[in-house]
Amino acid sequence: MFKIERAIIMAAGKGTRLLPITEKVPKPLIKVNGISMIETIITSLKKNNINEIYIVVGYKKEKFSYLKDKYENITFIENPYYDSCNNISSLYVAREYIKNTFIIDGDQIIKNINILNPEAQKSGYCASWVDSTNEWLMEVEDNKVVNCSRNGGKNGYQLYGISMWNEEDGKRLKKHIEQEFNSNNNQIYWDDVPMFVHFNEYDLGIRLINHGDIFEIDSYNELIKLDSSYK
Repeated sequence: MFKIERAIIMAAGKGTRLLPITEKVPKPLIKVNGISMIETIITSLKKNNINEIYIVVGYKKEKFSYLKDKYENITFIENPYYDSCNNISSLYVAREYIKNTFIIDGDQIIKNINILNPEAQKSGYCASWVDSTNEWLMEVEDNKVVNCSRNGGKNGYQLYGISMWNEEDGKRLKKHIEQEFNSNNNQIYWDDVPMFVHFNEYDLGIRLINHGDIFEIDSYNELIKLDSSYK
């Protein structure tokens, strides 16, 4: 067991799948039923007494500035590579804080604050059982991830963009992120590093969550389903 003390929120990307909305506002700042996606994350963290929050910004970074006035203990980390590299660059610029940490994609809506409980059993990802999915799908045995498919599949645990890292695994992940980024392997997702590139060097588990605890919006139609005002 370990206790999570801080969070890194990844919010630097362009969110091109939600154009034309994201021409004016970064995807994590899109309001759904009156509250921005990223604020559902921040408020859920704070309700779990996780107050040390780092937000990695890039695209339209100035739009995020109000968050620092609205919430205490928000620190922005600028990603100067957001337009030329994949999101491994965002974790690279925040790598000093990967210890007893949540790493959270900023374009998610948290519906159940309990999934951000700071008491964690081991490093790993939030996941839910699915019969079939096109998302990343993990095979788990005795709370150990033994395989992962980028292309989905049947009867496994769907990976969500919330992960937990203890101090030891955080140091390992920091080293591997530096290694890959500095060797110009910068067009991959940061999750590729522990899940594929250096998979055998980690002992990852899952935090089992329910469908509906998190909403990930990847298309305009999915946004409309949650907030009909976007019709």
